[in-house]
Amino acid sequence: MSYVSRNKFESARKHIQEESGNLDVLGPENRSWWRQKSKNKQFNQSNSSMTVETVKQLTKVFCDDEALINKKLPKELILRIFSYLDVVSLCRCAQVSKAWNVLALDGSNWQRIDLFDFQKDVEGPIIENISRRCGGFLRQLSLRGCQSIADGSMKTLAALCPNVEDLNLNGCKKITDSTCQALAKHCVKIQKLNLDSCAAITDLSLKALSDGCPQLTHINISWCGNVTENGVEALARGCPKLKSFISKGCRQITSKAVVCLARFCEGLEVVNLLGCNNLRDEAVQVLAEKCNKLHYLCLSGCSQLTDTSLISLAQQCPYLSTLEVAGCSQFTDAGFQALARSCRYLEKMDLDECVLITDATLIHLAMGCPRIEYLTLSHCELITDEGIRHLSMSPCAAENLTVLELDNCPLITDASLEHLTSCHNLQRVELYDCQLITRVGIRRLRSHLTNIKVHAYFAPVTPPPSAGGSRQRYCRCCIIL
Repeated sequence: MSYVSRNKFESARKHIQEESGNLDVLGPENRSWWRQKSKNKQFNQSNSSMTVETVKQLTKVFCDDEALINKKLPKELILRIFSYLDVVSLCRCAQVSKAWNVLALDGSNWQRIDLFDFQKDVEGPIIENISRRCGGFLRQLSLRGCQSIADGSMKTLAALCPNVEDLNLNGCKKITDSTCQALAKHCVKIQKLNLDSCAAITDLSLKALSDGCPQLTHINISWCGNVTENGVEALARGCPKLKSFISKGCRQITSKAVVCLARFCEGLEVVNLLGCNNLRDEAVQVLAEKCNKLHYLCLSGCSQLTDTSLISLAQQCPYLSTLEVAGCSQFTDAGFQALARSCRYLEKMDLDECVLITDATLIHLAMGCPRIEYLTLSHCELITDEGIRHLSMSPCAAENLTVLELDNCPLITDASLEHLTSCHNLQRVELYDCQLITRVGIRRLRSHLTNIKVHAYFAPVTPPPSAGGSRQRYCRCCIIL
């Protein structure tokens, strides 16, 4: 049993009152009890022990079902307070008392659950218990990174939680088509489904979702390598309300699939086709023509595309705000000139490895795209200081430009850094392997923009040849190994 002085005990009492929102949780009967104890000589002694009765009273204040806080606050109010807590906090509250256990585990408090913090530790029985507890209350569930979850648990979830609308299964590698078939059978209200990195998913899943989930608006099938154009076509026909389609790394998705998607899902706003290197210009043309609400488009790695795609986007998609075309090596200044004339809402552009563009592209973007915040020009080896000068003088540079990536631009010199000093909101510059950039230029830039982060790499100076002696037989690495 711990020993406390009267002062410490009074301090603890005041702390309890403050933590309870200045409510008199002790009540009049308990205040008289405190006064009675303060008159006791044994209590006044500095080294007196806290009696068992004291512990019982404190326990009664907070933990017992008859505690004053439970009497004064209606259950509905406590339940409403619990509704703002996360999973961990709810579990802790459930351990306070029987009354709180019932309220904390009430299904209405478990409408939105994110188990990412638990990740691999989450086993199937936990999902089944949550399913039974939540029932029809569950609306949003994230199992991102829960690699132990398998089809059996997901079938239970689908059957017991038919009102789920947002389900994230990113990284659940044991999930197969059986899960999607169960979702299609029971969860007809589902709107958002993330199957990123669920490698066992095939066209059967998309066909099942097409038949059973007509309300689907967002789907992510990135790195599901077994999905083909047949699955995408079936999905498009059955889910015309799609607004977001993300399929990074799905190499079997062809132009035919994208054309079908565009024709049946004209409300598309977000499309990510990174690495779908079988796409041709005709697919992007139909996408631009049918889906003119597009504001995010990623075509990175689609190396067969030409300026025809960019011109189509310029003519049909005026609300485009993010365009990622890294690795599209056939794009030229002509395509970006057309884009800059029409797409004035562009905020983010990734032109990494668009090796044919020159300073002309930067001049057009500077004049036509005043909202650009993030611009990647890495490996654009024809860009020079002149292009950066025009960019730095543009409205976007003065007000919005925050990130500029210039890795592996061999013609960029310290003169470019001097131009960038006028970009008052610039927060980060990437200069890896820019051989003509010096430490002096970087220091000068930092002296003008004190909060900027500059990432650069300078190869170590080649050591001078040894003055004499025989050459070592092994390098240092070999000696260490």
